[in-house]
Amino acid sequence: MPGGQGRGLEMELVNDGAYRFRIPQRGQMRVPGIVYASRELLPDLAADRCLEQVANVATLPGIVTASYAMPDLHLGYGFPIGGVAATDPAAGGVVSPGGVGFDISCGVRLLAASLDRDDVRPVLGTLMDQLAAAVPRGAGRGGIWHLTGAAQMRDVLAGGARYALEHGYGAGRDLLRCEDAGAVADADPG
Repeated sequence: MPGGQGRGLEMELVNDGAYRFRIPQRGQMRVPGIVYASRELLPDLAADRCLEQVANVATLPGIVTASYAMPDLHLGYGFPIGGVAATDPAAGGVVSPGGVGFDISCGVRLLAASLDRDDVRPVLGTLMDQLAAAVPRGAGRGGIWHLTGAAQMRDVLAGGARYALEHGYGAGRDLLRCEDAGAVADADPG
């Protein structure tokens, strides 16, 4: 993340309530960091760099209001897993796939539309219902691929998105948008 924000600096964490902690703005941070967690769930400040990543996200151009972290916060690749941030494109903000989380190779896609909030607001409920009906998700009901057993599960885990593509799920261009082209070379399901 830009600025190497928290590196070498002591992290200040202010208790703003029973389940809300704030990392005050400092250095290149454009907004504060806000962590939602119980004291027991907070990461160890001395040993865990994920709060430093929350501060780093707060340096992003166009960031709005705060760099947030949910109770499942843990170290990611620059953007903490469990981190949430909104940016304003008019202020130089971008959509960051790093915020989705690379630790599980999430299959999240972005669909850009030339609509603004006022266009969508009147039909948002219907739109969400239609998306929920049309977009497969999860491994259970609603999923589009039902594995045949443990052997196929091992093949999926080792072959990743490439294996899915070979079995008719997805398009070739999908692999161009995936880290490691959809499969880690040394994946070991064991």
